[in-house]
Amino acid sequence: MTAPVDGVLVVDKPRGPTSHDVVSVARRAFGTSKVGHTGTLDPMATGVLALVVGRATRLARYMAGDVKAYEAQVTFGSATDTYDAQGTTTLTTGRHPAREALVMALEGFSGSIQQTPPAYSAKKIDGEAAYRLARRDTPVLPAPVQVVVHALTLERYEHGMATLVVRVSAGFYVRSLAHDLGTQLGTGAHLSALRRFQAGAFGLSNATSWDTLERGGDGARAGLLGIDRLLPDLPAVVLSSEDAVRVRHGQTVQVVLPLEGAAAPLRLFDQDARLIGIAEAMAPACPGATVVRPIVILG
Repeated sequence: MTAPVDGVLVVDKPRGPTSHDVVSVARRAFGTSKVGHTGTLDPMATGVLALVVGRATRLARYMAGDVKAYEAQVTFGSATDTYDAQGTTTLTTGRHPAREALVMALEGFSGSIQQTPPAYSAKKIDGEAAYRLARRDTPVLPAPVQVVVHALTLERYEHGMATLVVRVSAGFYVRSLAHDLGTQLGTGAHLSALRRFQAGAFGLSNATSWDTLERGGDGARAGLLGIDRLLPDLPAVVLSSEDAVRVRHGQTVQVVLPLEGAAAPLRLFDQDARLIGIAEAMAPACPGATVVRPIVILG
């Protein structure tokens, strides 16, 4: 009998498949329906797509907000309805901004900003995905959202084509960045290539190739990162044997937080260094100890 499969598989997604396509192939490769992703990539985009498998699917919500890093190619002189190269051209100017003007425009995309997602996106409008409305010829722009640009640099710029490296919060649309740059500079622009090279703790060095995933078997399993390695940025507590039993039964326990005032959530490990759950702090129990309640139990 095949052992249960748990963990994270970082896939180097090629251009073409949707994120759902990748999940479907992984479900066949691992023989389980318990596969999800922690942040989509458009079909045109390539690079890091982190899949959660088995029990790790219970942790997906804690990974979806990770910082993402991309290399993006922006082409100036034309705009499209999808804000990328796969859309229908809506504006053609043939003009390219001067490098100095582009650098100045990029300076406005820093820190916490308001960004309007594309009409062709999964953002919900009155309960329906925006792209579904757009495909019915009733495109409506979603409401602006607060996003964070941690870093944005211009790596190359020639012949009206800019290569940008960007580190951003979850929910940021690089397509919108390209479109907004073209609008601001009066030339029109669209995203012509995108590669994600980092998603939280996962990078291309962890990645399994698309061909390996499609073949399945031991090759695909070899790329799985153990569930105990997940969420390294969350505080960790090692429980006594007795408290580990209580947590597995959903009971609260008293722990000494690893950092004074450490906020929930935090990871709970047993004496064998196995991740057994995620907990939230409730209230101080006595000097130096805090009551925590398990909110995800992995067993």
